Parts: sequence; C-alpha cells; structure tokens
Amino acid sequence: MERAIIVSANCDVSELSEQLLRIEGCGITAVASSCSEARRLVKNDTEPEVVIINTPLPDEFGQELAEMIAETTPAGIILICGGDIADDIADRVSDSGINVLARPVTREELQRTIRLVLASRVRMAGVKRESSDIMSRIEEMRTINRAKTTLMKYLKFTEPQAHKYIEKQAMNNRQTRLEVAVRILAQYE
Repeated sequence: MERAIIVSANCDVSELSEQLLRIEGCGITAVASSCSEARRLVKNDTEPEVVIINTPLPDEFGQELAEMIAETTPAGIILICGGDIADDIADRVSDSGINVLARPVTREELQRTIRLVLASRVRMAGVKRESSDIMSRIEEMRTINRAKTTLMKYLKFTEPQAHKYIEKQAMNNRQTRLEVAVRILAQYE
C-alpha cells in the first residue's frame, strides 16, 4: 500500500489531492499544513512514496522542503506553485527530480502527474532491485575468487584446479559455490 504526504495550507487542494491519491491506490495519506509539520512527518513516519506540496506555506515557501525530501527519501515529489514562477522553480529543482505544476492545476493534470510519479517509482524500484542483485552477484564472485586465490596460495593449485575443486566440492556436498568458498576462507584465513 502506497503512503503519501500532502503539504498544503489550502483545504481544497488537500482534499482533491487526497481523493486522487486514493483513486491511484495510496491508502495511507498524511496531511500537513506547514513545512515544519511536514518535516516531522517525514522524519517520524516510514518513507512516503509520494509527496504533494502546494506552495506557498505559512512558515516557508516549500521549495526547500521539497529539496530536503528529495535528498533524504526516494519519494516522488510534486510541487504546485504559481504560474508566474513555475518555470523558474522548475529550472532550480529539476536536478532533484521534483515535478513542478503551475497553478491553476486541473484535476486531470494533477491526476496524470500523480500517475507519472507512481509509475516512475515502480520503475525505479525495479532498477534498484536489479542493481542490488548485480551487486550481490559481484560480491559472490569476489568471495569465490578469494577462495580460489587461497587454494592457489596454500595448496599450490593452478587457477583451473582451484575452480574445479570448488565446483566439485559444491556438487558433492550439495552446496552453492559461495558456501564452499566461505568454508575454504574460514579454514585457511
């Protein structure tokens, strides 16, 4: 279930955003009316998937809040601001991955942006998972190579002999090559 935070001093924008988030599957939505309240929510809650900030806010504009959330969480951020400054704000925050909408915002435009942010998050989660898998495979290969080097050092095996030894031990003991490598490293190091 998606988590969202809406930061707005305007109740109409908060209600519309909450409706649209619910339609898109965000089940848990927290609403804050100031930047300081939103900062507490971000620090105390589990990380939100989506944050909608309707500027200006009573205690600060909101751009700094958006940048802080972008730096500290993987949340998708939508920053709504006046049409006269939207392009300038968008130029300043585009490197942070913050989506800027110019007011007045239509219901359809906000819903389309929420869908885009959620779709981007799903895609980024897949990339992150894939990256994590690749890193664990690299670490596994490093451990196996260290075990081969250890066998070559202590038992005077050649690299092909060490490779074959690890493969054979894994097959005979019904273990993975990583488990065999860890056992070899524990034995000799």
